[in-house]
Amino acid sequence: MAPASLRPAVSPRELGYILPAEWEPHEATWLAWPHDPITFPDRIESVEESYVKIISALLPGERVDLLVKDPAMRERALSQLKRSDVDLANLRTHVVDYADVWVRDYAPLFVQNRSTGKLAGIKWTFNAWGGKYEGHKADNGVAHQLRPSLGVDLLETGYVLEGGSIDVNGRGTLLTTEQCLLNPNRNGSVEKARVERLLFDFLGASHVVWLPEGLEGDDTDGHIDDLARFVDPTTVVCAFDEEESGTNRRVLEENFERLRRAADQDGRSLRVVPIPMPGIVGDAEGRLPASYANFYIANRVVLVPVFDHPHDAEALQVLQRLFPDRQVLGVPCKDMVYGLGTIHCASMQQPSALASSSRRG
Repeated sequence: MAPASLRPAVSPRELGYILPAEWEPHEATWLAWPHDPITFPDRIESVEESYVKIISALLPGERVDLLVKDPAMRERALSQLKRSDVDLANLRTHVVDYADVWVRDYAPLFVQNRSTGKLAGIKWTFNAWGGKYEGHKADNGVAHQLRPSLGVDLLETGYVLEGGSIDVNGRGTLLTTEQCLLNPNRNGSVEKARVERLLFDFLGASHVVWLPEGLEGDDTDGHIDDLARFVDPTTVVCAFDEEESGTNRRVLEENFERLRRAADQDGRSLRVVPIPMPGIVGDAEGRLPASYANFYIANRVVLVPVFDHPHDAEALQVLQRLFPDRQVLGVPCKDMVYGLGTIHCASMQQPSALASSSRRG
């Protein structure tokens, strides 16, 4: 019998589900092969090379589920991966009609029952970041296309939320921004208390830390995964750089100070670790939202976007100290960020169904 897609009569939280932290054991990472010349103008081949590096680094530690638009794209991806001499036994491909690569924002968020280890997928509505890109709205249907392959029930919320707009410590605390989740272009004039109730009910959160806003050039209206990320239950890495000026300087200072005053779900102060910014990445059309905070935590590695900037090495060192049990690897993303996102935006973790007793921290 195929897994169900339904509106739950009882909230996932009441059933014992919570969104695990990203560092908890994964069954798989979901990605989508890049193809759109509008997203990556004159840069698709370079971005494909970055994907080969990402997939090659992930496969020794977990399964990779890769979306492709058609059999020809699957063959193209496989041929490039084979040239990298990586073992593809842990790779699954899925022919899916998708518009773009940003699976973090349209894939289901996998929650886990802490008593049984069972997974469910929380299906939020994806409206292309507040209705900005008409052609991307079709990606709202990707989760339904994948439902037979996921092997889990999809629980529909009926509300708009992108995965990149939230980050969790797996214990009950959730990070987000007011600019994004309270933006009328997502769910109209829904009040903060109602948004928090949705996060509590569907993701198992019990406490929300709100930051004000996001980076210059970020078309997502302030996704948290370019700003601040949990790396253990009480430690947050926060983008902060005294070399910044203008809008970004103000934003980063406000976010950093708010985190320093924040506490976790048990009232304990958070440890806030600054990570630098990669300077100005962009062209005559404007600044792009390049950030080292857009890293992805996998089973064996932490994949970090790098931009051929002097701060690349420092950012890698900061994260390696925080993840001594994983290899921290830089992935060139100077071309990928032209799509207004990098590694974390393009990936979604599927937790291990047996990970309930294997939490770090």
